[in-house]
Order: sequence, then structure tokens, then C-alpha cells
Amino acid sequence: MSNLENPARRDVIKGAGLGLIAGTFADAVPAQAAPVEGSEIWSSEYWAKKGDVPLWMYRKRLGAPRPGEPAKPVVFFVHGSSVTSRVFDLKVPGKGEYSVMNEFARYGFDCWTMDHENYGKSGRTSGNSDIASGVEDLKAAAEVLTRETGQVKFHFIGESSGALRAGAYAMVAPDKINRLVFAAFTYKGEGSPTLKKRAEQVDYYRTHNMRKRDRDMIRSIATRDKPGTSDVAAIEALADAELQFGDQIPTGTYLDMTANLPVVLPEKVLAPVLLVRGEYDGIATVADLEEFYNKLPNGDRQFIILPGTAHSVVLAINRQLFWHVTRAFLNMPQPIAT
Repeated sequence: MSNLENPARRDVIKGAGLGLIAGTFADAVPAQAAPVEGSEIWSSEYWAKKGDVPLWMYRKRLGAPRPGEPAKPVVFFVHGSSVTSRVFDLKVPGKGEYSVMNEFARYGFDCWTMDHENYGKSGRTSGNSDIASGVEDLKAAAEVLTRETGQVKFHFIGESSGALRAGAYAMVAPDKINRLVFAAFTYKGEGSPTLKKRAEQVDYYRTHNMRKRDRDMIRSIATRDKPGTSDVAAIEALADAELQFGDQIPTGTYLDMTANLPVVLPEKVLAPVLLVRGEYDGIATVADLEEFYNKLPNGDRQFIILPGTAHSVVLAINRQLFWHVTRAFLNMPQPIAT
């Protein structure tokens, strides 16, 4: 089991806004607290258990939870194939805000994330951490969310294979879903140059549960589609944060995306969905996502293409566009006429 971070490394961060949103209620006292005052961002670490596998979870919000206060809506960020949950809480000195968790905490959300099995601080097993495994991770995480917030439905934001994890979870646990944001999602993968190239290694993914991940591989996340759409400093900061966990990463989601698509069936995703695609994303074509979008049963759905953005919208220079459309979608009022 991985050790918890030294609390000094996760001290509170000054909040820059006060977009508070009332939810239902929250009265749980977290396992570890970083006390704050006023509008500062408070953070805490938790552990979920999937059988014998410990799964590390992390939370940020404005101020520590207090008994009897109105709850903030919960948003859960789901990471992709080649990175851990650090991608959602990145610090890039001198480059402005890169932590989407900080940003959405300032909007008034109770922000959570986790490291999936075999990623980051979570437990190591002999598995390949495929999409099905990720669904079980999210089931375990939901138990912690309910215990700590008192809520039973949550927003999920997934990027890349994290969107596949979130979508597959939504199919089996529709009662846990409020709204879904699928960023850099792929449905069948038809016409994808990135997946075509990746499929050349499918035999390796079938026979190996781990693959090499070095600094150049992490850099390629931002350069393979359209160089210049992500800041080099941000990618180097991400590599620094990621490589502390070693140079191996699971193959399961790569195998699913090259050999087992579709893993999310739109007809079985009942919640409202926002599909977000970067203009230059090399994994999902517009046609692939349009087919998925048109089959979604809920009329409360949107498909948005972000200009000047590639596969990773979270790390993009134009990441504020992602923040904007996602915040608007999560804050949609309930329709009166249906």
C-alpha cells in the first residue's frame, strides 16, 4: 500500500473566486483535514477498498465540510490510460491555473478524483486495469462519496479512457449518475489515426499487463495531434508529477481501445451527457462521436468541439474553453416541460 502524502505538500491553496452552489447536505468529517478559513481551497485524502486493493482518493472544495451546511454538488474526475489523477490537479509555476479541481472548487463543486488500480498511489496487482476494472474502482469510490458527503448521485467528468470508465460505470449504476461529461471520448474508434497506430501493438497488450511510459511518451500526449495546442511547461510539469510513480503503466485500456470497442453503449447511458472533443483530436473522429451522440436516449445532451485544442482538453492552452462549457452543462437548470 502506498504511503499518504506529507500534509505539508498538500497545504491549502488560496481560492480566487466564490461561485458557491447549494446542493443537498454534507456532514462527514474527513479522514485527514487541512483546516482553512474563508474562501481557501481545502483538501483531504481518502482510501477506498476494492476487495483487498486499496484505492487512493483525493478531494478539494472551498472550506472544510461543516455539520448541517448545504452540500456542494459532487463532481468526480476520472483519469485516462497514461496518466494518474495528478492530471486534474497540476501545478505549473508561472503559467496560470492548471488544476481543474481548483477551478471547479472555486465554482462551488465538491471535487473528487482517484488513482485507479495499478496507478499512482493505489494498490498494485497482476491485473491490466482495463475498463471493467475501472468500473469496479468507481463502485468502490461511490461508497466513499456517499459516506463522506451524504449524497447518492454525482457528476462524472472523464477524459480519454477515463470517459470510457465513467460511461461503462454509468451503464451499470444509473442511479449514481447526475450528469456526465465525456472529454476526448471514443465510441467505435473508426477512422482514428492514433488507434490505428496503437493497434500495431495489440499482441503486446494481450500478453503484457504493463507497458513502458517515459518522459517522451508523456510529451507525446500533447504533440501527436497538433503541436502548439499545449504548453511545453505544462507537459514537463505533468511528466515530473507522473514519473515519481515509475516508468510502467497498465495496458488494459489500450487493449480495450484497440480490440474491444465499443465498450460504452449509448443506448444504455441514461443520464444527461456532454461530449467534448478537441478540434484536432486524433483518437475520435467527429463522425464517430456523432453516431454515439445520436443514439443517446436522453434529450438533455450536448456535443461541443473546442477550437485550437487536441486530445487532452484538460492540459490545453485553451483549457478555459473546457472549463466554460463543462461548468455551464453541470449548472443546467432542470427542464420544466419534458
